[in-house]
Amino acid sequence: MVARAKRSLKALPEGLNRANKAVLKFATKLDLAVELNISRATVQNFFAGKAIGRENFHNICQKLELPWQEIAELDKNTQATQDRQTDNGNNDIDALVKELRQKGNASIQQKCGMIRVLDMSQPIDLHELYTNVNILEKISGRRRLEVAELVKVCTSDEFDRPGLGTIVQERVLGLEAVKNYSKLVVLGKPGAGKTTFLKHIAIQCSLGEFQANLVPIFITLKDFAEIQHYPSLLEFILSEFANYGVSDTAFVQQVLSQGKALVLLDGLDEVREIDEYRVVQEIRNFSSKFHSNHFVLTCRIATREYTFEQFTEVEIADFDSSQIATFINNWFTAKHSTKHNKLVQNLKQNPQIQELATNPLLLTLLCLMFEESADFPSNRSDLYEEGLNVLLKKWDAKRNIEREQVYKNLYVQHKVDLLSQIALKTFERGDYFFRQRELEQHIADYICNLPGVSTELEALQLDSEAVLKSIEAQHGLLVERARGIYSFSHLTFHEYFTAKEIVSSPTPQLIDTAFKKLISHITHKRWHEVFLLSVGMLRNADYLLQMMKQQIDQVLAADEQLQEFLTWVSEKSRSVNATCKLVIVRAFYFDLDLARTLELVGGSLDLARAFDRNLTRDLDCNLALDLALDRTLALNRVLKSTPNSISVLNSVIARAIDRACLIDPELKESLQQLKKQIPYLDTDSKGFELWWKNNGETWIEQLRTLMISYRYLGHVWQFSNQQKAALKAILRSQSVVS
Repeated sequence: MVARAKRSLKALPEGLNRANKAVLKFATKLDLAVELNISRATVQNFFAGKAIGRENFHNICQKLELPWQEIAELDKNTQATQDRQTDNGNNDIDALVKELRQKGNASIQQKCGMIRVLDMSQPIDLHELYTNVNILEKISGRRRLEVAELVKVCTSDEFDRPGLGTIVQERVLGLEAVKNYSKLVVLGKPGAGKTTFLKHIAIQCSLGEFQANLVPIFITLKDFAEIQHYPSLLEFILSEFANYGVSDTAFVQQVLSQGKALVLLDGLDEVREIDEYRVVQEIRNFSSKFHSNHFVLTCRIATREYTFEQFTEVEIADFDSSQIATFINNWFTAKHSTKHNKLVQNLKQNPQIQELATNPLLLTLLCLMFEESADFPSNRSDLYEEGLNVLLKKWDAKRNIEREQVYKNLYVQHKVDLLSQIALKTFERGDYFFRQRELEQHIADYICNLPGVSTELEALQLDSEAVLKSIEAQHGLLVERARGIYSFSHLTFHEYFTAKEIVSSPTPQLIDTAFKKLISHITHKRWHEVFLLSVGMLRNADYLLQMMKQQIDQVLAADEQLQEFLTWVSEKSRSVNATCKLVIVRAFYFDLDLARTLELVGGSLDLARAFDRNLTRDLDCNLALDLALDRTLALNRVLKSTPNSISVLNSVIARAIDRACLIDPELKESLQQLKKQIPYLDTDSKGFELWWKNNGETWIEQLRTLMISYRYLGHVWQFSNQQKAALKAILRSQSVVS
């Protein structure tokens, strides 16, 4: 005889811990009682671990989204009864899930199996391209931080591509987040990969490789919203399964009733405004009626404040460097191309461009561009303009999505003008984070001059807030980093819009004033990219370049030692019989000695490569010799940090001797004699290390004397910190001129 189940239940201690966490979604426990229409005492007894009526116990657990069987204290007989009841139905429902998943697999593959975005000539298999996404369990824009806390990622003295969106919280693998939360809203910036993530989940579930006990149901909310006869979400799902060949709708409803569906709702932000309320209500009603199923809903950050009480909100994190490399490798492998290593290397050498690659959509653009030419445009402003064009126009247009315009007359060019004004004002002050009210004031000042805009203060304030949210949600160019605190999504875009505002001055007088302000920052490192972009945007940059040269000359005129250094660069360059242009030779020696002066081992020859990016691939034999000698001169610093010091020293000296053999046999003999002074090179590493510790500096000075004598190279420049800063500024400005 089956034992009768108890009429009352009470919670286990572990179950109470889970319940106390789950109830935090309600303001108070009284609110929970009111919503369930039960007495306050019943709720209090539940949380006190006392027995309450079975039905009330079930209802409380259901409202808290907790399985009552795991919360309740069950005696052995009750548990056995529950287990038998569960076992009886498991076989049938599991078989039904398997059948429905198999019948829907072809449709899931058709909807989700391929990806084609932007100007891709043909679709790519999603499986080949997909890169795992990471999830932030706390929305970054809702952090309660002050500007001072955010600005810690930027330091004005050594401003070197600060990560404006640096996230310190732990990241969770996307699929793990879906496992951890039965109802999930996945938020993200435009192009963050929300739809791709959802499609990947659908395919993995359909193949039985993820949540194999569930049936995936993938719904594009825009398509659902635009069906003419306005079906309910349940009707829409039933019709989808009918297309799979499932004629008996009772089977589908049975799966939904028993919580065996993984409902994937994509693109709430893409629903038209006129359909919005109806769709939101449908999602609320459906997820409430079939609450035991798993739900994942995607939406852009900063869209209207949708509230789904039972859902947990998370955010897709930007790609990190390993994800960028994986995506690039997948892309070019799918294209049967070998360019992935070159693209990864190019990104490492261009931190400004690598910033953009943290966004999957912009990374796709970079892959498309690199696929065609195996390089980025020489004028970076062209690249950034294309990226902005994607965010401002192409991304929605390619998918036939029409966004609501806050103002019909606020066209794309108006948005560019507005962002440019904001960028210059904030960049001039050194502000990379700005408060919402300041942004709204900038916007109000701009839009009040547009036709048809109310100039009443209250209306203007509401309108400016709407424009800000629109720019954030639709284009992702301004991003809320903490509550009420914004920045540009990438420092690169902040610099681009700053440069655009400078070169877009409407009259010659204003242009001259703007250029003079810009020139005043020529020794400031953080303005370097703005100089580059400004020159790149101008049809004829001669006037700006002349102003830059005059400013540099003024900096140098007052310093005899800097003049002496530049004179040496000029004399040394003219003395070398090199095959490349004199300007490149000058840049080469400027780079070489400046790197040694700044104690940068293995300088990157940035200035010389700015004139000729392929310089080091086929280096002139004279320049190759001096480069090898310069590396030898740096041995004292190199050997301090290398474990295999003898091998490094032998290879560096051998390279210098080989190069000298082609140019100057006497120098070759002198270098060989100098090498013979070093004992233990073939026998005793510890003996060598001890000898080098006591004699290395003296040996290096002998080498320096040889270099100065034979090659007029290797001088010691005792520059002050101020002079070093001036030389860095000259180096940056010269790279702009080049």
